[in-house]
Amino acid sequence: MIEEINNAIATLNKGGLLLYPTDTVWGIGCDATNADAVAKVYQLKRRPDAKALICLVSDEAMLERHIPEIADVAYDVIDLATKPTTIIYDNPTGVAKNLVAEDNTLAIRVASDEFCRKLIRKFGKPLVSTSANISGMPTPQSYTEISDEILKGVDYIVNLHREKKGGQPSSIIRISKNGVVKVIRK
Repeated sequence: MIEEINNAIATLNKGGLLLYPTDTVWGIGCDATNADAVAKVYQLKRRPDAKALICLVSDEAMLERHIPEIADVAYDVIDLATKPTTIIYDNPTGVAKNLVAEDNTLAIRVASDEFCRKLIRKFGKPLVSTSANISGMPTPQSYTEISDEILKGVDYIVNLHREKKGGQPSSIIRISKNGVVKVIRK
């Protein structure tokens, strides 16, 4: 795992794209603070910029560095959720502008996967995490279902968990700074 983390970080530091296993499905990722890298993700997925991407952070401390006001209920969701849950927050800071939605929000998940947490912690910055498919196509349920276009479009493919099957996208909820919760995707 250490070698894969080091290889992934070398790619991220060059503004490259990763294909990596997450706590949900295989993801395309990059340095969430690098606007050029984020643009490459949109281009590879053929996804409109207006359709925001998800970020992964390693822990609550990293979340707090990028979200100035977090409603208390968000910490409860992070601690008590029984499946990976992405939360949409208001007014993110310190990430690429093209990652932030038009309404000045950002979807962030505290990673639960050991590899992701260790990678993000060592990298020291959030990672983009979006499903490894062309926009509008089905989300691959395993590494073997990822299209050649995606495989050839990334700069590094993490060599871990390739046999894992049946990943599901995360739940997505929006929590406003006053604590109002809205379910976006179950």
